[in-house]
Amino acid sequence: MTALDDRIAAGMRDQLAARDERLRGGERQIGWKVGFGAPAAMEKLRTGRPLVGHLFEAGLVTDGAAVAVGDWVTPMLEPEIAVHMARDVPGDGSRDDVSAAIGGLSGAIELADLDPPPEDVRAILAGNIFHRHVLLGPVDRDRSTAEGVTARVVIDGEEVAGADDPAALVGELVEVVRLTAETLAACGERLHAGEVVITGSIVPPQPVAAGQRVSVDLGPLGALELRLTS
Repeated sequence: MTALDDRIAAGMRDQLAARDERLRGGERQIGWKVGFGAPAAMEKLRTGRPLVGHLFEAGLVTDGAAVAVGDWVTPMLEPEIAVHMARDVPGDGSRDDVSAAIGGLSGAIELADLDPPPEDVRAILAGNIFHRHVLLGPVDRDRSTAEGVTARVVIDGEEVAGADDPAALVGELVEVVRLTAETLAACGERLHAGEVVITGSIVPPQPVAAGQRVSVDLGPLGALELRLTS
């Protein structure tokens, strides 16, 4: 069994306790999110692996939807690749196990409220890594790698960020999912078939504000849009 950094272990206990309360209240979990997996972020936080949070159905938004962010402190937008699992992945699963378990990819937009500033690993995890909403695009069931995926972020008609190599910030998808399964197993959890993993922002997270229209083009995974309101 992988031993987690004490800060990560404590933060995951806090996070999963809060998650369990929501599950007991009848909410439905749809998967997991990965954050702070970029090399610079791991160096700053002194972590050796990405952090893992959870996703609930209540946080899903649809393509083109209006999302109210007016009362958020620091709204941020992250274009991501979502991995859709077709099989369970054990915590000691190999890269081959993970690759065989991937049932397709889709584009995704995550909206987060970066408050307070990300400095305390336990607090970041206890707060579910600032997650607020996620938009998931159509699933390409024939795709299991990020090969050819690019990102272009446009806010109010102006391109503000782009990337031609998703792995530069988030790493190779199979390894991201393998580490997620490993972290979950260390916390008594498991990555299950039918769940989705959003694998981290493939450009630096972009500040956004109420009144903006944002779109993300992920090349072969398609384009997604949101309207941000107060």
